[in-house]
Amino acid sequence: MPVRNLPPNPNLDHLRYQAKDLIKQHSSRSLQVAQRIREFNPRFRKATDLEIFDARLTLSDAQLTIAREHGFASWARLKHRIQSPAPTGNLDLPQHERIEDSTFRRAVDLLDRGDGDGLRAHLEAHPNLIGQRVLFEGGNYFRNPPLLAFVAENPIRHGTLPPNIVAVTKVILEAGAKNDLAALNGTLGLVCSGRVPRECRVQVPLIDLLCEYGADPNSAISTALTHAEFEAANALIRNGAKIDLAVAAAMGQLEESRGLLARASSEERHRALAVAAQFGHTEITRLLLDAGEDPNRYNPVGTHSHSTPLHQAALAGHDAVVRLLVEHGARLDLKDTVWQATPEGWARYAEKSEIAEYLHAHAKSGA
Repeated sequence: MPVRNLPPNPNLDHLRYQAKDLIKQHSSRSLQVAQRIREFNPRFRKATDLEIFDARLTLSDAQLTIAREHGFASWARLKHRIQSPAPTGNLDLPQHERIEDSTFRRAVDLLDRGDGDGLRAHLEAHPNLIGQRVLFEGGNYFRNPPLLAFVAENPIRHGTLPPNIVAVTKVILEAGAKNDLAALNGTLGLVCSGRVPRECRVQVPLIDLLCEYGADPNSAISTALTHAEFEAANALIRNGAKIDLAVAAAMGQLEESRGLLARASSEERHRALAVAAQFGHTEITRLLLDAGEDPNRYNPVGTHSHSTPLHQAALAGHDAVVRLLVEHGARLDLKDTVWQATPEGWARYAEKSEIAEYLHAHAKSGA
């Protein structure tokens, strides 16, 4: 789910009021509020809507939710950012320009220039850099990256990668990053979901290299598919990623989905409906709905969780899926948790006028 960026001059009292408002909204048993709490408060990550509504939401719970909703690990970190702003919190600058540690910044500059020999020498002189991480707060992701993660150019900093980025990545791996599984998996996810590696024709070579050095292909396949990076997903499968129901659904594999449905977990089914609707796979969507999947659950974390299947189908212009979801009881009044828009609003934003009018007519008739 996208985070809410702080305004230029954030007011801590205003954020405190937001936390108190969240407690009041929780009492109203709003599905949208339940999704926000589930997404951003670790205590409720696996909780159902009913479990969230029945739980007591403390002020600390609400403040943590608000903090994480703005890209901070805790209320204390959010408070510190407002009271003592630092260059790393300036979201107007690309990440490499926000690095305050000159030694780490030098490593990133060498990486960006494709200077493998210079980077190798720099890492030999400063071996602790491999285990070091930079703290970037207030953003949607890339909040605590190691040096290895910068090879993905995701988020976009320059819009390109040096032609020898695979060789440069190997320098970082051999300097010790190969021993950090979290860094390997995190970087793999960034490579698989980034357009710059694909456009520079290095996405698949980077995937192969990272998997060769121990990255888990299963850790990134959902991310790749959610971002419609199907070439990356195929590379992950070639490297050993498992095809579960959600993967089969995203890739439009109807018979495989049918065969996997009976033994799929609740989480896999939930994710499968989200991606089937997103990519317009009508018969797979029908299969899941007929099996009892709820069209009114917000999508799971990591799968455009600020929206419902109907939002995603309307945005992409999948008319048959939109109609199918509505026929199966999808609510037309549910709003996304970021822009506060209904599926009809998403369709109008995407200039899918026929879908927008269809949703408008059904909402008006109360169907």
